[in-house]
Amino acid sequence: MSERLYGILLDSFWKILLPGLKMTIPLSAISFSLAMVIAVVMALIQFANIRILKHLARFYIWVIRGTPLLVQLYVIFFGLPGIGIVLDPFLSAVIVFSINEGAYGAEIIRAALESVPKGQMEAGYCVGMSYLQIMRRIVLPQALRTAFPSLSNSLIAMVKDTSLAANITVTEMFMATQRIVARTYEPLALYCEVGLIYLMFSTILTKLQRVGEKKLDFYGYQGGKS
Repeated sequence: MSERLYGILLDSFWKILLPGLKMTIPLSAISFSLAMVIAVVMALIQFANIRILKHLARFYIWVIRGTPLLVQLYVIFFGLPGIGIVLDPFLSAVIVFSINEGAYGAEIIRAALESVPKGQMEAGYCVGMSYLQIMRRIVLPQALRTAFPSLSNSLIAMVKDTSLAANITVTEMFMATQRIVARTYEPLALYCEVGLIYLMFSTILTKLQRVGEKKLDFYGYQGGKS
């Protein structure tokens, strides 16, 4: 490695990492939090089997899962101004990532809800609980424990997908890298460097996922003993 290239990589590391800390992580955290709200609501609607609402939920999931994330970003950021709705790039990204991840998360949580034995519902009714109490205290906690690994994987995937936000001018890590490449003409080294930074973020999240899974297994074991 030449001294010039080494200097570029050293200098660019913090210029790439800082947008990651200031933009990529907040974008992922906010979007994923909103997505989980959407996912739980959509999953509960399907689980409750209310026909009209279930059809609406299925339509939303069908459309979002069947269209590319990049197209959704373009529709919101570049398309809506055509009808007079202009949104900030960061807000546009949050809306799209939340809606997109909400559709995938809804299917994960729905499957987890259906995996809870029906006897749990019956037991709740037997002790005088209402439907909402059963869902909140019995069914949903068990379902979320089951869904945790898949939802954690979705969060890791979302962190990587935030690189697409560069296409709508969100100054996250990938766009910061593109600007440095345009100035230094070292695409191979710099794109490898940003890839390693994404890998670093993903590795940290993977380790946190394993810690979370162990804690959930422990609490599940304790609950089983009691």
